[in-house]
Amino acid sequence: MGAAVASETQTAAAAPPPTWQCVLICWGEKYSTRIVNHLVESIASKTAQPARFVLISDRERPDLSPEVELVRFPERWLAANLRRSGCQAKLVMFEQQILRTDLPAIYVDLDTIILGDVSSGLALMQDRQTVAILPSAILPFGPVGRFLYRRTQKRKYARGNSSMVVFHPAECHYIAERFMQLLDEHPNFEFRPMIADERFISWVAQEHMVRLPKSYVVKFPGEYMFYWGFWLYVKAWLPWVQRRRSRLVAVTLNGLMIKPENLLELQEGDVIVDEKSRKLIWSRRTLGFMQAKIRSYYAGIV
Repeated sequence: MGAAVASETQTAAAAPPPTWQCVLICWGEKYSTRIVNHLVESIASKTAQPARFVLISDRERPDLSPEVELVRFPERWLAANLRRSGCQAKLVMFEQQILRTDLPAIYVDLDTIILGDVSSGLALMQDRQTVAILPSAILPFGPVGRFLYRRTQKRKYARGNSSMVVFHPAECHYIAERFMQLLDEHPNFEFRPMIADERFISWVAQEHMVRLPKSYVVKFPGEYMFYWGFWLYVKAWLPWVQRRRSRLVAVTLNGLMIKPENLLELQEGDVIVDEKSRKLIWSRRTLGFMQAKIRSYYAGIV
């Protein structure tokens, strides 16, 4: 028994220190701890760089994996108006004393399927000030977006989606600080950039925004859904699309109609239409390996 304990201690002591931190956020009861643990296990099993896992939560979660450090929400971020559809409470990740400031971070939404090494996203950072997210508008992040941002005195800017965010906590406290300053001035979010967490990140950090490429992560509706069903078959057939999809690290299931519990009930050939009139054809011919991946990834946990 003593030898076994000594062996376990030596193994723990030999574990390499983390080089980055993976950030998860959960409030309320929408997501079970089982989903959180499964996501952590998926990321940990594929990362080439050892990670520290942090869950920012509004409550204690006794069944949370021991790999995960639970950090409680500061009370001011749990106001009811910050936990609605705009998800402004997610900006807590930029608050001081929430994350370590000696490690870069990657935030991952809980409804994300992990296919590869999430830590590879760290290479997308141009410097410590970089904030990288998925683009969600025609105007691109970069010189064009920054030019318009300056030219219009910050009224126009490139926008993104915060399903995944790559950033360095030491350089991003200003995001949370600026939001709270504006919240005092505009408690009803009448200042347009405040209407959603991703809109605010895009606005306040526009000078440092970088896009996460579609070879790294995609939003499921943008990649596997479209207004015209025939295009889904054509797109899945294109060789360069097949190559890009085969290299994907993550797919986020953002959208009310495409949550795992809904997808697992679909039969081959079923069609669903989301709130934006985009079609999903649940077929191997349109989804490729992703259909089986969704089934296996969520089997037994939803």
